[in-house]
Amino acid sequence: MAGASGISEKETQVFSSNNIYPRLDVYVWDMDETLILLNSLLKSSYAEAFNSLKDVQKGVEIGRMWENLILQLCDDYFFYEQIENYNKPFLDALTQYDDGRDLSDYDFNQDELGPPHDDANKRKLAYRHRIIAQKYLQGLQNILDHDTIKLWDELYDKTDEYTDRWLSSARAFLKECSGENEDAVSSIAFANTSTDSTNAKCQHVNVLVTSGSLIPSLVKCLLFRLDSLITHGNVYSSWEVGKIQCFQWIKERFDHPNVRFCVIGDGWEECEAAQIMRWPFVKIDPRPGQPHRFPGLTLRTVSHYFSVVYGRPNNENDNE
Repeated sequence: MAGASGISEKETQVFSSNNIYPRLDVYVWDMDETLILLNSLLKSSYAEAFNSLKDVQKGVEIGRMWENLILQLCDDYFFYEQIENYNKPFLDALTQYDDGRDLSDYDFNQDELGPPHDDANKRKLAYRHRIIAQKYLQGLQNILDHDTIKLWDELYDKTDEYTDRWLSSARAFLKECSGENEDAVSSIAFANTSTDSTNAKCQHVNVLVTSGSLIPSLVKCLLFRLDSLITHGNVYSSWEVGKIQCFQWIKERFDHPNVRFCVIGDGWEECEAAQIMRWPFVKIDPRPGQPHRFPGLTLRTVSHYFSVVYGRPNNENDNE
């Protein structure tokens, strides 16, 4: 099961023990046009919705700058040219093939990764996934040179200003959804959750299910400053398998006696998958004046969606 859903043995033990659990809220996020804006900038649909109040060409240029930076980082630091045709739904998908070899002197340019997709090549791919996970944990501040960091910071601020703080507001809301003890609740397995968090009335976790391929999606998480709030183990690509399959894996993974799921996104696919799973769905709408956008969306609103499907828990904080 670990190969299919990413469930670790420790995680299974944590969720299957007989302890009394606080409520666990799992927020299942879409990325594009939800936590970040990119496609709507490139296609100018974001700016056009403002009826000439936004400079359309400026938005397109910002989108192109992001596109170039994402591709540059994918190729230069995350093996994308080598593994573009080997997309997996999550980084741990090939963990069983990783023999734990020391990779400090491993030459990734000479190991001849390619067809056939046999065990030997799966091991080479698993090595790359391990390095990608390590770089995600490092963060871009510890990988990129000074000039690239400066360009990245300026582009983020420029985009945030152009989109009326969409990026920073989405990130702040994601942090709010994480609960107060960010380090504890973002743990993949909850195995190291602190005593204070365990005794809390509610635990929270953010999971990302994106229709994009895995490596660019992980790079987007880093570039848009989401990596401290969404662990690499909580990023899923539905590119080949579809969102319903990813949602099913997530349901199996967080097999908790008192769990609630809520899907937040802008597209029909996550809406349809949420309906099949009977999970609440909050539809993000980037157009001005809409309540389900950033800034604008609040925990009180999301709590309403939770309560419609799951009922209102006795210990729910009315101030959410």
